[in-house]
Formats: sequence, C-alpha cells, structure tokens
Amino acid sequence: MELIAQLNLTFYLAALFFGLVVGSFLNVVAWRWPREESIVYPGSHCPRCGKPIAWYDNIPVVSWLLLRGRCRSCREKISIRYPLIELASGSLSVLCFFCFGLSKAYFIYFAFASSLLAASIIDLEHRLIPDEISIGGAVVGLGLAFLPGARVEPSAALLGACAGFLLLFAVAQGYYLLTKREGMGLGDAKLLAMIGAFLGWRSLPLAIFAGSVLGSLVGLLLILASRDRFYKIPFGPFLSLGALLWLVLWAKNYQLNLGPFARFLGIGK
Repeated sequence: MELIAQLNLTFYLAALFFGLVVGSFLNVVAWRWPREESIVYPGSHCPRCGKPIAWYDNIPVVSWLLLRGRCRSCREKISIRYPLIELASGSLSVLCFFCFGLSKAYFIYFAFASSLLAASIIDLEHRLIPDEISIGGAVVGLGLAFLPGARVEPSAALLGACAGFLLLFAVAQGYYLLTKREGMGLGDAKLLAMIGAFLGWRSLPLAIFAGSVLGSLVGLLLILASRDRFYKIPFGPFLSLGALLWLVLWAKNYQLNLGPFARFLGIGK
C-alpha cells in the first residue's frame, strides 16, 4: 500500500510539473497571439530589452521567484501573471489527472482545459477570444468524437457545438435588438461551441448557468467599484469555469441532488 501511495504521489507531481511547463507555453500564446506574433519564433525574450531568456531563467515559477520577478538583463519587472498562469495550468493538469488518471482522456481534456485557460487570459486582457482557439478547438473536439473509445458520441459533440454557438448567438442578437448596444460578442458563442464539441450538449446548461451566476456576481462587484453600469465584463472566463465544473462532475460521476435536472445533465441517476 505504501508503494502504491508513493507511485500515486509521483504521478501527481509529474502531472503538476507537466502542467507548469505547458503553462509557460500558454504565457507565450496569451502574449503573442493577440499581437499577431509567431508563437514559435523568436524564442522567449524580455518584452522590454529584447534579450533572449536563458533556459535556467525560464523554469516555470522557480525562475521568477529566484529573480524576484525581474529580468536578469535590464532588471525590468516581470508581471506576476506569468507564474500565476503557470500555477493555474499546473493545477488544471493535476485536476485532469485526478479525473482521468494516466490515460488518453487525461491528455485530451488537459489540452481542452489549457485551451480554456488561454482563451480566458486573452479575453480578460483584450476582450477577445482568438478563432484559432475557439473554432480550432471545436474542430478538434468534433474530430476526437469520431475516434474509437471516445467519451462523447459524435452526435452529442455535433449537437453540442451547434447548440452552443446558436444559443449565445441568439442571446447576443436579442440583446442588441433590445438595447441597440453590443453586449456579448461572438467570441463567447464560438467558445461555447468548443465546449459543446468536447463535452457534448449536456454540458451546456450547467456551463451557461454557472458562468452566468459567477459572471453576474463578479460583474456586480466591478460595476459597484467602477460606478460604471456599462462596464464590459468578459464572459469567456466564467463559461470556462462552468465547463470545468461540469467536467469534474461528469468524469467522477458525482451524483447531485438535482432530481430530473441531474439526469438531464448526465450527472445523476
């Protein structure tokens, strides 16, 4: 039993380390894609002085702590967002390992969760979600549904992608017709299409509901703080949190006391 526990801990630590490394790459994606820069070339460098970052200064979280959050060359401050994103990615990797163990599903859904994280970061900073993530992710999710042993049937993935987009597209159009102002962007609709493609149509009600509740609470606080009732709040991060909540409930088959609604979502008996 002790050996099994040690092996289990080793796997979790490996999942954490793998997630931290992926998080370092997500930092590059979140910084460069909105600026239409290549995510491959040039290598990691300081945004201020342009000096390349050596491998020993690019170790996730650790290097930032050792350098006290500054560039080794020009001593410019390095935002705390970098280690925070790496830690978030590491946490998602551990969460996916908890849900699926060392399996094909772990790699698939960690890639999905990483895409949600990248989309959320970009949405928070730039109020946009790149099509490369949302539409590209939806195509990948649909393709995976046709592979042998897929956890989501092709019909559920296709319905999820279509329904996800159309639901938020209808909401956005309805809001514009009523207020003559743009509220929700199509980026959110495309992101929900990706969520539906990876998780199936049953994930959509909880993702939308949880995202709406969380977004409303945070939005209310931000509106009160800014005293601007038209303060624009990105919805992508909250949709992503709702999707991750459903992913855990679905993967671990938790039984919620939601009656027929739980059975409708596929997370209850």
